[in-house]
Amino acid sequence: MKDTTMKTSASEMAENPLVSVVMPIYGVERFVAEAVDSVLAQTFTDFEFIIVDDVSPDRSREICESYDDLRIRIVVHEQNRGLAGARNTGIRHARGKYVAFLDSDDRWTPEKLTKHVAHLDSSPAVGVSFSRSVFMSEDGTVLNTYQMPKLTDITAEHLLCRNPVGNGSAPVIRRETLADIAFESKLYGEYEEYYFDDTFRQSEDIECWIRVAALTNWKIEGLTDALTEYRLNSGSLSSNIPKQLATWEHMMDKTKVHSPALVARAGGLARAYQLRYLARQAVRLQDGKIALSYVGRAIAQSPSIMWREPGKTFTTLGAALLQRITPKRFYRALEPLAIKLLGQTQRYRIALSGA
Repeated sequence: MKDTTMKTSASEMAENPLVSVVMPIYGVERFVAEAVDSVLAQTFTDFEFIIVDDVSPDRSREICESYDDLRIRIVVHEQNRGLAGARNTGIRHARGKYVAFLDSDDRWTPEKLTKHVAHLDSSPAVGVSFSRSVFMSEDGTVLNTYQMPKLTDITAEHLLCRNPVGNGSAPVIRRETLADIAFESKLYGEYEEYYFDDTFRQSEDIECWIRVAALTNWKIEGLTDALTEYRLNSGSLSSNIPKQLATWEHMMDKTKVHSPALVARAGGLARAYQLRYLARQAVRLQDGKIALSYVGRAIAQSPSIMWREPGKTFTTLGAALLQRITPKRFYRALEPLAIKLLGQTQRYRIALSGA
């Protein structure tokens, strides 16, 4: 791989930025300018911006090269390594005390880094600081519906059953935390240090967070504010539901090796929650048949999800049934109203309790 610093030499840049922002690029020419703009608009300015070109086949790198900002550094892969591999490359090049990740089809709000730096500076036991995320449509319209995860007292069991971090654009992580989960491998011909597992092309983020929770003493905590804008992109990796389940099962197999007791305690329930999550993904893709199949498998795997979380379980089941038995245009007419009501409820919860 080669490291090309655009518009300046490395010696002209700040030698010790507090934050290293890492953003892989691959096939995102439609979205990448929005992502870059959201980083450069941050109210916190003591950062370097490492963009990793993972052999992108389109104009993504050319767009990034057009920016004239001394904080931008572009690292070019000679072979495609996937999202986990590109993040690892960015971490190896990072000089900051904190490392922030942004997927190149997402955006940050301007206060993102300011609030995470304050959180990490004031909470020395926290290794991973993440934010809530607000969804946006493929065209970039903010939808005012949110990921509403647990924010504190997050255990390895909870991580196995959930992904409270939510997406790859939400976390800011201490370099010390990444060092504590690092491992060496010779995957590309020479020994390198790895943080995310390059053998994963999906589920690489939750696999990493589980290692933090299960194998270190670092805390994982979230901020109440929705500081990440997460794009619902029909062309993204997460839209391939069977493949996503297969890589999740691969993650469970790996977790069983280093934390067998954890998987024994929570593995069955975790699989039920994952199947229900994939059913919701199928609902979003308006595939009622797949959604109904997956929510049925979730309940069969662990019936307790019906009383542990009746709201999410029966809402998912109801949406799947509606898609299966009603005409598509009728469901599409109801969907905007349901989304609006959900968003209003979520905003009320955020404003009322900050929880």
